[in-house]
Amino acid sequence: MRPANIVTSVADVLAGVAISGYLVNENLSPTYISSILLLSLSTIGLYGGGVVFNDVFDAELDKIERPERPIPSGIISKGEGSLLGIILFATGIIAAAMVSVLSGLIAVSIIIAALVYDKWSKHNGFAGPFNMGLCRGLNLLLGISIVITAISAWWFVAIIPIIYIAAITMISRGEVHGGSKSALYSAALFYCIVIAAILFLSTGRDMIWWAAIFLIPFVWMIFYTLIKAIRLPSPQNIGKAVRAGVIALIVMDASMAAAFGATVLAFLIILLLPVSLWLAKIFAVT
Repeated sequence: MRPANIVTSVADVLAGVAISGYLVNENLSPTYISSILLLSLSTIGLYGGGVVFNDVFDAELDKIERPERPIPSGIISKGEGSLLGIILFATGIIAAAMVSVLSGLIAVSIIIAALVYDKWSKHNGFAGPFNMGLCRGLNLLLGISIVITAISAWWFVAIIPIIYIAAITMISRGEVHGGSKSALYSAALFYCIVIAAILFLSTGRDMIWWAAIFLIPFVWMIFYTLIKAIRLPSPQNIGKAVRAGVIALIVMDASMAAAFGATVLAFLIILLLPVSLWLAKIFAVT
């Protein structure tokens, strides 16, 4: 289920909640908190189900390239993995639908996008990165959907995680056999676009300095390992760049929350970082 990665998906949803303006318009009532918790539970199920089915579909290939994974190593069967994935997806849909019909539909869309990636598009050089990014973009929209009218106003912000995850997916193609420098340079360009977009959004609310507080460590996290990978695109360096990119999603989400004026939530999101880092020491990230 990639527990460390699941924590980053919760950060996506919380960033979406910040973008929606929900924190400004609502009081701290039980109903208010329950909607946030339900969407957080939903993304746990959706992300977890997505990576479980990734391992199910890749079981034969993983016997060669990733024999340590649960299915090829014989810890669980493909059938047991499929059942777990179905349970997680069902949890994601039900939890989202309890918030609104729109949230439920977005959850279904995330499942479709995840399965298309797991089964088909990840083998395509262009469609794969875009498809994986789409999953994260929809995940951000899941958080924004906590205020239904906010979707029409801020849907385009989902392009930011799409670009970012597309960059990480491009990098990850070299995890097994090593990567190409052209793909790494392209990923660096995508990273720069993401940083510029967040800074641009922050200027509309005069929150550029607050956003910068989180963007500075974000830039360090993603570029420190990426530059190493560019210098020597070995599988080991590529893997480190991918892991750093995934974990850094939490910091990126915090910067987005800060850019929209939700500084308290931004600091709450950043508290997820040590949790994800701790889980990354125990469970595989990629």
